[in-house]
Amino acid sequence: MDLITLRGIEKTYQMGDIAVPVLKGISLAIRQGELVALTGSSGSGKSTLMNILGCLDRPTAGEYWLDGQEISQLTTDERALLRNRKLGFVFQSFNLLARTSAIENVAMPLTYAAEDLNDREARERAAEMLVRVGLADRLDHHPAQLSGGQQQRVAIARALINHPPVLFADEPTGNLDSKTSEEVLQMFERLNTEDGITIIMVTHDPKVAGHAKRVIRMGDGVILEDAAPISATGGKA
Repeated sequence: MDLITLRGIEKTYQMGDIAVPVLKGISLAIRQGELVALTGSSGSGKSTLMNILGCLDRPTAGEYWLDGQEISQLTTDERALLRNRKLGFVFQSFNLLARTSAIENVAMPLTYAAEDLNDREARERAAEMLVRVGLADRLDHHPAQLSGGQQQRVAIARALINHPPVLFADEPTGNLDSKTSEEVLQMFERLNTEDGITIIMVTHDPKVAGHAKRVIRMGDGVILEDAAPISATGGKA
């Protein structure tokens, strides 16, 4: 089943009197349970496409179907509601609240959720997610007391707290060393395999893209290649 379908997606920015096309008719489908890497050099359009897929921006033209709903023309408030219910986000900079504990950071999205959970129920769910990402002994630690890898794990737990069907990861290992990056990427693979979460990673790093089951390479606002990643031996992974 296709979870995401794009048909002729265009995005043009107006710079004074000049129209600058960034996306030029993107069409693709992503099935439930895929682990996809979206790659390309700076200026390729991958970040703009990520913003549209993540309901952070609207296309200039084209259709975007998410989980059976056409959402390209939703209002700002409608997109915000959809993001909270169906999408999770992990960023390079973690985006954690510095004066807030790990469990409180993770529980925060529940404040805006449709479910009516009391504080105890919210903390229990947040604790379960932190255990899931290997931080059972760090529930009450603040970000400054955590390593970069641990902070990213908190961010992943927060992104998953509302059980979204899609997780977006924007350069998720950009601020991590190689060993910690590998650990985070293996966690994404487990979440994808064991929990069936659809994961879309935006990256310029071929090593990160190599953890995906499918790589979509962009350039100059179009899709240049859509295939399985190349393994270290030169064949398809």
